[in-house]
This record gives sequence, C-alpha cells and structure tokens, in this order.
Amino acid sequence: MMSDLMTTILPYAMNWADLLLRWLHVIVAIAWIGSSFYFVWLDNSLERPTDPALKAKGVDGELWAVHGGGFYNPQKYMVAPKNLPQHLHWFYWESYSTWLSGFALLCVLYFYHAGIFIVDPRVLAWSTPGYAVAAMLGFLVVGWLVYDGICRGLGQGNNGDRTVGVLVALYVVAAAWLACHLFAGRAAFLLTGAMLATMMSANVLFWIIPGQRRVVAAMRAGQTPDPLDGKRGKQRSVHNTYFTLPVLFAMLSNHYSFVYDAPNNWLVLVLMMLAGALIRQFFVLKHKGAWKWQYWIIGAGIILAVAVALAPKPQPALANAAPVSFAQVQHIVQERCLMCHAGAAASKGVRLDSASEIVSHAQAIYQQVVVLKAMPLNNATQMTDAERAEIAAWVTAGAKP
Repeated sequence: MMSDLMTTILPYAMNWADLLLRWLHVIVAIAWIGSSFYFVWLDNSLERPTDPALKAKGVDGELWAVHGGGFYNPQKYMVAPKNLPQHLHWFYWESYSTWLSGFALLCVLYFYHAGIFIVDPRVLAWSTPGYAVAAMLGFLVVGWLVYDGICRGLGQGNNGDRTVGVLVALYVVAAAWLACHLFAGRAAFLLTGAMLATMMSANVLFWIIPGQRRVVAAMRAGQTPDPLDGKRGKQRSVHNTYFTLPVLFAMLSNHYSFVYDAPNNWLVLVLMMLAGALIRQFFVLKHKGAWKWQYWIIGAGIILAVAVALAPKPQPALANAAPVSFAQVQHIVQERCLMCHAGAAASKGVRLDSASEIVSHAQAIYQQVVVLKAMPLNNATQMTDAERAEIAAWVTAGAKP
C-alpha cells in the first residue's frame, strides 16, 4: 500500500501541485506585470494640463483614453491632492503573490526533485542534493543584498543611476556565470530569473510601498513628505520595468533545452536578457514619443545571432552501421528513459512504456536524444554516445517497430 502511494499517488499529486501553482503563478504575474507596464506607459504618456482648474488642483499630467466603450481621464498630481482621499488603491499584492507562488513552484518542481533538476554531475558533483538546494536559497538572499547595497551606496549624485545600472548589470552577468557553473543549466537559468524576480518583489516590499506609506502618513499629518522616498521608489520602479523581460525569458527557457544546455549557456542567458532589456528600453522611450529603433534592432539582432549560433549541426551518416532492431532501442529506452516517462505521471505526458508509444514519439526522441542531447535530463541515467547512435540509426532507417 505504501509502495503504491509513493510510486503512483504521490507523483500524481505533485503533478497537480505543479499544474495549479504554475497556473496561479501565471495569473498573478500577468496582474503584476500588466499593472507595472500600464503605469510606466501612463507616466510616460501624460500631458501637462491646460485647464486652469486642473492646474489649481495641483494636476501635473493627464490624458484621455477610450476602452471598453467608456472614456477615462487619469490625472497625476505633483505630490497629492490638497484633500487626500481616504480610500487609496495600493498595488502590492500582485507582486507578493507572484513571488510567493513562484517560490512555491520552485519548491515543488525543483527542490523536491533536486537530484534530477538541480544537480548535474557534468557541471558540479554535489555530495548531496540538499547542499545544492541550500546554495540556491543563498543565491536568492545574496542577490538581493548585493543589489540593495549597490543601490543604497552608489545611487546618489548626478551619475548615480548610471553607476548603479552598470554595476547591477555586471553583477547579473557574474551571477549567471556562477549559477551555470554550479547547477544544471535548466535550474541555473531559472535561478537567475528568480534572483531578479526576488529583487523586484523586494523592491516593492522594502522600498516602494513603505516609501509611499510614509508620504501618505506625512500628508495626512499636515507635514511635508521626504522627497527621498519618492526618488528611491521611482528608482526601484524603473529597475523593475527593465528586469521584467529578462525574468520572463529565464522563466520560459526551462521548456527549451537548446538554450540552457548550450555550450557557454551562461553567455546565452546573458545575451537573451540583454536583448529583453534593450527591447523594453525601446518601448519605454516610445511611450515618451521617442522612436529609438536602434534598441529594438540591436535586441532583435542579438536574438537572431544567438539562434544562428545554437542551430543544431546536421548529424553525420553512420558509415557501415549495422541495422538496429527495435528491441535494441526499446532496451535503451527502458534503461535510460522510463524513470521519467512511464505511467500516468510521465513527464510532460510523454509515455515511453510501450512499443507503440516509442514508435509514435520516434522523431521527438531523435530530436531530444540525438540532435540536442538534452535527454535524459542532465544525463541522469548515463546514456552513452553509442546508445544515442543506435537510436539515430533506428530512426533514420524508418523507426520501424
């Protein structure tokens, strides 16, 4: 009974947890990123009012928009209305929910399967998966501390923002390199994205929202708000908008082994995140009315260059290779693949525990096992090059049962 629980029911339950947490994570991330993008667009699209009544009220910018059959007139005050409303909508639960659901998903999918998804002996042979999990947690904490220290210590002066931007970018490059030399490529990409996402959510938790609360409290008390709160909140908010597209790439990349298993995968990650930041810069400037196409073109050019560099090489024909029977291929699959691809809880729903399933997935097996060499994941079952060659010969000969 206990054996059935461990081999069938528990993996099935964990698959449901993975699905539901992933669904929740996407929903709240859309809410957070959507509101963040909206306010960046709004802030850059406001026009100074010409109506004397609006100026007298302290309105610094406004715009008219139409959506869903209605007309909207958002207005931004230089500090706040003279009579501060009692009800204010605060945008923070979207951020917190995104981070919490993402961390829960990290625990269910990666920490629970640390020996498979985090540890890759070809990268670093951790003595126990628990150490790798602890290192990943430390990565998140140290990432925030270093980033926050850079912003606190060097974010002042006329060139403060530029200095911070350069140093944060260098730190992200170093972190990506280190992650890809400590963990399996898939985990390393995800961890680098999670580190940036932690910075983003911590910015909201420790700087943006507390600063806004202090401003509101000072105004309700009839005091002059500290301008530093607004400046710091603005700085962290700007950082968050540039982190967004790099984080999204890092999160989505775990579905595409050709990027995270590539040679010099850390450089692939850095270049793709740079492309995302450049494309985001194009849209930020576009909202201000400046069409700087060079940012979009350079970003797209980087993506194209990475795609060309990672293109799979044609597989050489096997000279004088003896015919490979289906029985040989089935034996290899049973030895190397069924750990993850058997039963109702098969990874990605791909079952290889029957002859018909192996034949129907022949082309996918060829792509993942022979061309990309992405499977078995991290080569956890130690598939040999000779076995990959046998699969290649079987598929090229027609993949007959």
